[in-house]
Amino acid sequence: MPRVKQISAWVADRPGVMGEVADALGQKGVSIRAFMASVLDGRGFLRMVVDKPAAARRALTAHGWEITEDDVVEVTLPDRPGALGEVADRLGARGINVQYAYIGTAGSAKQVNLYLAVADVAAALRALR
Repeated sequence: MPRVKQISAWVADRPGVMGEVADALGQKGVSIRAFMASVLDGRGFLRMVVDKPAAARRALTAHGWEITEDDVVEVTLPDRPGALGEVADRLGARGINVQYAYIGTAGSAKQVNLYLAVADVAAALRALR
């Protein structure tokens, strides 16, 4: 269960922008492992985990998108009922608050990857060992 880089990007809230972001990354050979999109304060807001964070950062900033990078915890779980609850319970028992989370599939291997944003990544990693 590694610590991974998450890239967040502020983009325009308009049709086509998600495709523009995906195309910009694809043209630089960046594969998206997990992705979420929402609208905050009238702007598009994207969070993603990619296989090449440095290349993604360069591709996104070259298009003028404002980005930030954060460390998040990546947990591979079996794709079964209750798996997410077990992780959440372990963190909660140690007083670790999850600020947000999202899941990306790990293909057909019957697993999912959970990405957790927490204030203390090291403490979360210890709690989940």
